[in-house]
Amino acid sequence: MTNAISTWSPKALFERYFLPLYPPELRGDLARARTTDANPAQNPRLVDAAQDIAEAFAKLAPEALGIELDLDFSDASVHRLAAAITREARDRLLPAIEDAGFVPPLVHLVTHGAVYVGACVVKNHGGVWQLRNPLWESLVRLDSRAGSGDLAVFQWWLKALSDEELGEPRLGDRYRMNVEVPTARPEELPVIAPPDRKLPRLSKVRYDTFYQHLKAHIPELRDVGEHFPTAERFAEFGFDWLDFMLLGGGRMLLVHGPSANGVHLFWLDASGFSGSVFFPADALPPHRLEVDGDTLAVTVPVLGREQRHELLWWGPGR
Repeated sequence: MTNAISTWSPKALFERYFLPLYPPELRGDLARARTTDANPAQNPRLVDAAQDIAEAFAKLAPEALGIELDLDFSDASVHRLAAAITREARDRLLPAIEDAGFVPPLVHLVTHGAVYVGACVVKNHGGVWQLRNPLWESLVRLDSRAGSGDLAVFQWWLKALSDEELGEPRLGDRYRMNVEVPTARPEELPVIAPPDRKLPRLSKVRYDTFYQHLKAHIPELRDVGEHFPTAERFAEFGFDWLDFMLLGGGRMLLVHGPSANGVHLFWLDASGFSGSVFFPADALPPHRLEVDGDTLAVTVPVLGREQRHELLWWGPGR
């Protein structure tokens, strides 16, 4: 069979290459595969088998992806892996002509890679395996300051390999937002400025006036970091104004303001840019921010109604 699909969505990838590998009784009942505990007796050998698969992936993935990778089960290794997931690598691991019963190398990469990323959550953040059949459908339960949740890592891989996301390190982004940020310890960051310092609004927003404003009111923040938007990108936002808020006892600065299409938020710590978020919104009424414990609530107007978004106060990470 010739590979005739020109656009790969997560659904198309799954149905073409992965669904045929499921037991026949589960192909029409995926909810059963994804919710049934495959290790109700808590047999440690099954968890050990997952670790063995992850270790095999760490050895074989660099050759499959055609790049040197130090897959040492660290958080950083997940980001190195995410950067190696390119269109060229995906297409090379998919056959131009498919033979019945042939399992493409991409399938092995994804099914074993899902277990590797899950093993990183277990090792570094106290995640607990929720084993499923087939094994790549396994979840990792993570308890954090954002709550408790089950991470579907296999789905992260399918999305990262879709045409919509290839070229962006989205596997790493999801790992950061769902694992690293919720388990971070921002209270250990150095204090930038006293939390009760009054920070005035910047009404005339340009790149140079923004820097002057920071220098005048938060001189302790010496650099916005290499990942802060460039002057050209900053100008494209077209801010009406910018407000400034110190969070976490003065450990982080939140810069936020409305542009033509919505509201931008930028987090900076003592080393500079930490992360950003954009919420589509109407121009009026102005957005509102509220901090309650670890939660930062952002309320924006959309089509005449309010939408409330909740994040951790230390933001989404880079």
